[in-house]
Amino acid sequence: MGAGHSHSHDHGHVHGHTHSHAPADFGNAFLIGIVLNTAFVVIEATYGWISGSMALIADAGHNLSDVLALLLAWGASVAAKRPASQRFTYGYKSSTILAALANAGLLLVAIGAILFETLHRMAEPAPVQGETMVVVAGIGIAINAGTAALFMRGQDDINIRGAFLHMAADALVSLGVVIAGLAIIWTGARWIDPAVSLVIVAVIGWGTWGLLKDSVAMSMLAVPRGIAESDVRAYLAALPGVETVHDLHIWPMSTTETALTAHLVMPQGHPGDAFLRDVAHDLEHHHRIGHPTIQIETSRADCGAGC
Repeated sequence: MGAGHSHSHDHGHVHGHTHSHAPADFGNAFLIGIVLNTAFVVIEATYGWISGSMALIADAGHNLSDVLALLLAWGASVAAKRPASQRFTYGYKSSTILAALANAGLLLVAIGAILFETLHRMAEPAPVQGETMVVVAGIGIAINAGTAALFMRGQDDINIRGAFLHMAADALVSLGVVIAGLAIIWTGARWIDPAVSLVIVAVIGWGTWGLLKDSVAMSMLAVPRGIAESDVRAYLAALPGVETVHDLHIWPMSTTETALTAHLVMPQGHPGDAFLRDVAHDLEHHHRIGHPTIQIETSRADCGAGC
C-alpha cells in the first residue's frame, strides 16, 4: 500500500490494494467444459434432427450458447490477469464484466431462436422418438452436471457464476427432456415435446434475467452485490477524528475486485500512515473492498458542496 502524500491543500492520500480477490485459475475447467459440451452439441443436434425432437434441438441450441459463453468467460479471465499499461491503467480487469454481459446477450438470442421454432412445432407437432430423447438427454445430464461441478468454487465471481449457472441449468433442462421422452413413450402424445421446449425457454429466461441484471449493474459501476454503501459510509464516519465523509464512490473493477474513493474531513490534521493502513485493512477484510483510495482533508472548505 502506498504511503500518504501531502499536497498544497494539506490533503493526505493513500491507495491500498491487494490481489487476494484476483480471478482464480479455472483454465482447465474451461477447457474440459468447452471440449465436452462442443462434442455433446454435435451429438444432441444430430439425434434431435434424426428423432424429430424439438426439445433436443432446443437443448442443443442452448448448449451451443453455453460453449460460446465458456469461451467468452475464459478469454475474459485470461485478459483480467494481464498487467496494466499506460493506457489501460487498471489492466483488462473489466473484461470479465463485459463477458458476463455478453453471455446474457447470447442467452437472449438463444431464447428467441428456440421460442420461434417451438411455437412453430406447437402448431404442427411432429413425430418424436422418445427413446432417443431419453438416451441423449441422459448423457447431457452427466456432461452438464460434471461441468457445473468444475465451477462450484467460484461463485463469488459473477463471470464464473455465469458459467456455473449455464451448466447447472442445462443439467436440469436435460432432466426435463428425459422426463418428456418417457412421457412420450408412455402416452405417444406429440404435444409433450414442444411443451417441454417452452419449459426449457422459461428456465433459461429465469437464469438469464439474474445474470443480465447483475452484469448490467456492474457495467454501470453500481456498488457490487454484497457491499452496503451505508455500512461503508458509517464505518468511515465513525473513525476517530473524522468529522465528515464525502465523495464516497464504490465500484467494481472486475467481477472479483472492488475499488473505493472517499474524502475524510479531519480538522485535527493528517492522522498518519498507520491510520490509513488500518482503514485499508478493515475495508478489505470487513467490506470486501481491496482497492481503496482515501483523501484526508483538514477543512470543510475544501470539500465544497460535497459536505
